[in-house]
Amino acid sequence: MSTPQRLRVALVAEHRKLVSTRIWWILALAMAAYLAFVGGVLALSATVTPPGEGTPQLTGIDAALSTYGVLNAIGYVFPLVVGTLAVTTEHRHRTIEQTYLVEPRRGVVLVAKLLGTVPVGLLLGVVGTAGLVATAAPVLAWQGDGAFLTSGRVWETLLLGVVVTALWAVLGAAFGAVLTNQVAAIVVVLAFTQFVEPIARVALAAFESLSGVSAYLPGAAADAVVGASFFSGFGGADLLPRWGGALVLLAYVAALALVGWWRARSSDVG
Repeated sequence: MSTPQRLRVALVAEHRKLVSTRIWWILALAMAAYLAFVGGVLALSATVTPPGEGTPQLTGIDAALSTYGVLNAIGYVFPLVVGTLAVTTEHRHRTIEQTYLVEPRRGVVLVAKLLGTVPVGLLLGVVGTAGLVATAAPVLAWQGDGAFLTSGRVWETLLLGVVVTALWAVLGAAFGAVLTNQVAAIVVVLAFTQFVEPIARVALAAFESLSGVSAYLPGAAADAVVGASFFSGFGGADLLPRWGGALVLLAYVAALALVGWWRARSSDVG
């Protein structure tokens, strides 16, 4: 059997493993509900100011883009978790041994796991976008300068947000290949997305000599691809160009996948 045929068989198997569990659609519903809540709150905070405090910091389409940008800035934890679980679950239940017996080429298995998360990542992006827009758009139209859903820039941001969500799922799978302990991997993902990176982005932006470093963090690189950043309202550093953000994200995926491949090759699961 040729390598493309092996990859196709492995890809079908990995996709079935992922979608046959309940966790992905549970996380999809949680992502939609979470972003619906956050989107409504942020849209309200971006458009309503207490008496005597002047105009909002962001107005017009900038307020809309910043609000819609939370799909990536806040919601990316969900595809990361899904991607991580896609790999670590097999190690937790030790079914990875059977997987390697069926397909002994561990590089083929890893590539199949990475690509297998793409459809689920895209679906998470669509569901998350729907939840976000469902609450943010009415608030922006009611209290702000408009929801701008007819703007090409807004649609570009939303569509790229869906694509980046799929990339986050792939990145999560690559990370899971590096840190195969499921509990440890999920703890690291949650700590990094909810505390480490947000604090680092704000803190680094406060120092002129270090502000450029924050642009190379994965979340900032994803914001560059999307073209909108929730952190712009908090004095965040300038973003990379779109192509630069894409290259940084792909570099993270490639680096983690390479380490995961080396780890898989050198590990004994007999």
